[in-house]
Amino acid sequence: MNLDRLPRFELAQFPTPIHYLKKLTASCQGPDIYMKRDDLTCLGMGGNKTRKLEFLIGQALTDGADTLVTAGGIQSNHCRLTAAAACKAGLACDLVLSGTAPQVPNGNLLLDKIFRARVHFCDREDREKQLVQVADDLRSKGKKPFVIPVGGSNAIGSVGYVTAMAELKPQLAAMDLAPAAIVFASSSGGTQAGLSLGAKITGFAGDILGISIDQVKTGEDAFLPVLESIANETARRIGSDRILTQADFFLNCDYLGAGYAKPGDMEFNAIEALAQQEGILLGPVYTARAMGGLLDLIQKKVFTRDQSVLFWHTGGTPELFAWADRF
Repeated sequence: MNLDRLPRFELAQFPTPIHYLKKLTASCQGPDIYMKRDDLTCLGMGGNKTRKLEFLIGQALTDGADTLVTAGGIQSNHCRLTAAAACKAGLACDLVLSGTAPQVPNGNLLLDKIFRARVHFCDREDREKQLVQVADDLRSKGKKPFVIPVGGSNAIGSVGYVTAMAELKPQLAAMDLAPAAIVFASSSGGTQAGLSLGAKITGFAGDILGISIDQVKTGEDAFLPVLESIANETARRIGSDRILTQADFFLNCDYLGAGYAKPGDMEFNAIEALAQQEGILLGPVYTARAMGGLLDLIQKKVFTRDQSVLFWHTGGTPELFAWADRF
């Protein structure tokens, strides 16, 4: 494989730690629960997109780009970290956000502004068209934009989670730990594709279980080909002969509640449980939904008391401030 030869721009210090959640484990009376802390990736209040952005920005700089352009929701963690990474790399940043500008920005949107990103608001159904338009406008002004897809979910970005699995392997060996599953929030697919490919390459024997944040159950069959495509494109990019099929992906779509970015009791109960038992914060949109799903699976005895489970904390803490009234 040619991982070491791919363009990469350093944004964080790895490895991120693994913590045993002793009090949460005791309260669940289930498997031992561990947490991989990608909320501690240090750039711009942390999060999993930092891993992807190291390779995306490495490619952008190799291509001679001067501006990063990407899109997401109004509280997008990916957009916040793209804006932060652009500052560190000396690049400009344009963000296309679905929603309307609030009177007072908070959460991730506040951080976008502190990082001096240019924000373009639009309706959700117009976001992809607006993303193309912003890039075209920049080119017409002589700029060199590098367009990053929603979530950084393409073959370039997903390399970051192949390397994450390579990082995880010696950590688990040192802890004499063999989790039955790695559980995490899954949305645009890049993280799950990279983890699943990385698991095949490193020989991880447990399940790679994504808790869907926005893919409805009826759309699961339509999304699995997306995961397959990203993973196999990533394999080709790194020079691996591994080929994944739809059967290699495990996606649970049972915990969508009222829909994307509409957290409910399950998510807020998970936030309070982690905060009050472990002093760890979750984000309402992504990690709280995934943790709520994991806790429900434990209650349903999907995992036994003699097993261990690794929850991959993908970040999102700044989202909390946009739901201050809920607390």
